[in-house]
Amino acid sequence: MVTEKTQDFHRVGRLPPYVFAVVNDLKQIARSRGEDIIDLGMGNPDIATPRHIVHKLIEACRNPRNYRYSASRGITGLRTAICDWYRRRYDVELDPESEAIVTIGSKEGLAHLALAVVEPGDVVFVPNPTYPIHPYSVIIAGGDLRSIPVAPDRDFFADLASATMLTWPQPKILVISYPHNPTTSVVDLEFFEKVVEFAREHQIIVVHDFAYADLCFDGYRAPSFLQAKGAKEVGVEFYSLSKSYSMAGCRVGFALGNPRVIHALARIKSYLDYGIFQPIQIASIIALNEDQACVDEIVEIYQKRRDTLVNGLGRAGWNIEKPRGTMYVWGHIPEAYRKMGSLEFAKLLLEEAKVVVSPGIGFGEYGDEYVRFALVENQHRINQAVRGIRKAL
Repeated sequence: MVTEKTQDFHRVGRLPPYVFAVVNDLKQIARSRGEDIIDLGMGNPDIATPRHIVHKLIEACRNPRNYRYSASRGITGLRTAICDWYRRRYDVELDPESEAIVTIGSKEGLAHLALAVVEPGDVVFVPNPTYPIHPYSVIIAGGDLRSIPVAPDRDFFADLASATMLTWPQPKILVISYPHNPTTSVVDLEFFEKVVEFAREHQIIVVHDFAYADLCFDGYRAPSFLQAKGAKEVGVEFYSLSKSYSMAGCRVGFALGNPRVIHALARIKSYLDYGIFQPIQIASIIALNEDQACVDEIVEIYQKRRDTLVNGLGRAGWNIEKPRGTMYVWGHIPEAYRKMGSLEFAKLLLEEAKVVVSPGIGFGEYGDEYVRFALVENQHRINQAVRGIRKAL
């Protein structure tokens, strides 16, 4: 007889409680009472997908041939387009046949890559705090998860060296992500060169999640991990159209780099999916190949929202440094409320300010003194959120 105890299922039982569900449930209850709740929790882009991409999608949808099964690796034209994009943007050469694969968003790609290369007991280093799929994919695959703290007062490479020295068996994979969600930290190319050097020395596979590649502000330009000399020898990079082109619901991502790792991902995907709906892939080719002014416009909108939120919170007495990347603001909880922890503080903001934020604990224990704001409301609504927070605090 099937029971309701999820603990009876090994993989499901290993997963920790989903902290964000607590705040989400409270949000739904408040909205059911008719309250106007401003949701800055989930990083779900609200900016319209550029028109020329939508027009191509509609055109492709009218072709009956595009409703057949696609390919789990992605159509050749799209794999070629992403390789051409990397050549133009980063001067990185990639082979669309052996060094590139299309994924159903980077989240699916990361999860299936873990299933492809992580064996039970394999040690995987993951930043903490970080985007939840980074640790959860390891847990689901049966790996041994180890945290590397990410914080302004920490030396990442010192923590990495210390963790490696104290770990047995030696780590198999290092997951990194810059610009970083949720902390908004950014790095330069020298950082990636040191990562490659470390990976070579310890024979570690590097997986870099580059979801916020284009969302950079104040003159900062995020480097690609693959720009570092020797990067393709040790790892892969995931890129996504979700944020740069506001195509989150289309679920288009890519894994690029080391042929052996790409082959492993392609092999396991061939058993699990037939790829993305072909019209979406055709529209994605247009996104990558045509004028990139639309990306600049999207970035400008996020920068204005960032400034509105950070400046407004500053006037309310909550001082936060302006991030140079991502679509988030990572706020250190005001000292008077810090002992509450991020989940209780997020509940307070929902109840008193009518604003939803993501509690930092949901990204790992090292995030519990913070909350994350997603810049997914217009400036008018962000100003309204600031007024509510000022009143609540």
